[in-house]
Amino acid sequence: MSDRLHPVDVSFLSAETPNTPMHVGGLAILEPARSGLDVAGLRRRVEQRISLVPRFRQRVRWVLGGLTQPVWVDDSRFDLAYHVRRTGLPTPGSDEQLHALVGRLLAGSLDRSRPLWELYLVEGLRDGRVAVLTKSHPALVDGVGGVDLLHVLLDDSPATADGVTPIWRPAPEPGPAELMVDAATHLVRHPGQLVGAMKGAGRLLASARPAPASPLNAEPGKQRRFASTHTDLDRYRALRSRPNVTVNDAVLATVAGALRAWLLYRGEPVRPDSVIRALVPTSVRGGPPAAFGADVGANVATSLVDLPIGEPNPTVRLTQIAYAMRAHAEPGRRVGADALVKLSGFAPATLNAMAVRAASGLSRRLFNLVVTNAPGPQRPLFVAGARLREIYPFVPLAPGQGLAIGVTSYDGQVYYGLNADWDAMPDLDVLAGLLDESIDELTEAMV
Repeated sequence: MSDRLHPVDVSFLSAETPNTPMHVGGLAILEPARSGLDVAGLRRRVEQRISLVPRFRQRVRWVLGGLTQPVWVDDSRFDLAYHVRRTGLPTPGSDEQLHALVGRLLAGSLDRSRPLWELYLVEGLRDGRVAVLTKSHPALVDGVGGVDLLHVLLDDSPATADGVTPIWRPAPEPGPAELMVDAATHLVRHPGQLVGAMKGAGRLLASARPAPASPLNAEPGKQRRFASTHTDLDRYRALRSRPNVTVNDAVLATVAGALRAWLLYRGEPVRPDSVIRALVPTSVRGGPPAAFGADVGANVATSLVDLPIGEPNPTVRLTQIAYAMRAHAEPGRRVGADALVKLSGFAPATLNAMAVRAASGLSRRLFNLVVTNAPGPQRPLFVAGARLREIYPFVPLAPGQGLAIGVTSYDGQVYYGLNADWDAMPDLDVLAGLLDESIDELTEAMV
């Protein structure tokens, strides 16, 4: 029988609407070798490596009547030219033009009749650089330590030789009768666990405190804005000289300082006790980090962290956040994603949709924004001979969320990718600039 989707993945699919697509992604800025990098070369490299991630040639097949979880089937009409695309900017393309293009490309939903990913080669950047924009559904990736398509495209050397392209033949797709029999068998094997799972999920939701009101909690439309910035990783590492402070604490303190300044810039009221609650997913196992730090799956623990934006002293903000994160790291204080969607593990797929949509409707009450942070490799990497210079994560917006921030580190830099609703955040570029000012303020206060 074909592989059945994990309940977490079904939850992501069920939570999607045209206004809240759940795909993740990232923007990689590349410096090509003298021979350059064109879409033909990129497709050739993808074709050579895609067998390492076979899920990227499979599509989701839903079971008739929603009796159980959908299954993965090979896409018999898989077309690499559809998935790996070429676009460009008028030379020399500015950062603002690139951000506008990224926002447009990432706003649309993925075609569910095909494998759930797209990859764009963006030409026309300054200094002969190109960009690779990835767009893939979290269902394709197994947790924070999972392997994405970009992982298998990366090399430690620009001189990596082209390999032999493996021959691929799609497996026959199961028929409706076979799917129905398998669905019935699956339900019989789990006869009495749904009620207990529903009770556990209900207790989990009931235990969460409402998040404070915030202009960040806006209902997303169909359009997106994207912005980015990056700073030296050593500046965050230096902050670890304070007791019990981690690089992740320093990142969250930087975000808190930027949000405080952004609210004041907007003329919003900021009281001494004001907080913004961030949903912070973190890995709960060892293993290779995600390239973009944006995918959430079975190996993720989530923490609800109150960022003290009312505190004017950056050092005090950092100390408060470090204390809060230590408390969440204690056993029993964090909840793995498997527990969060335990209900979905035994409910029919149609009930999954209702349960996830109901939980998503509570999101504006439970947290104000998502902030992800995944450390990346601290050495140069290459894609088809082109050196990877910059890499910015893309985190999707949940219902009721106007902003999501993805953070990753690579080769001595910390990279921020900001995704926002078009109408809710017309000043997203201001917030990106305030992140730079916030880390300046924090490091200067520590001198």
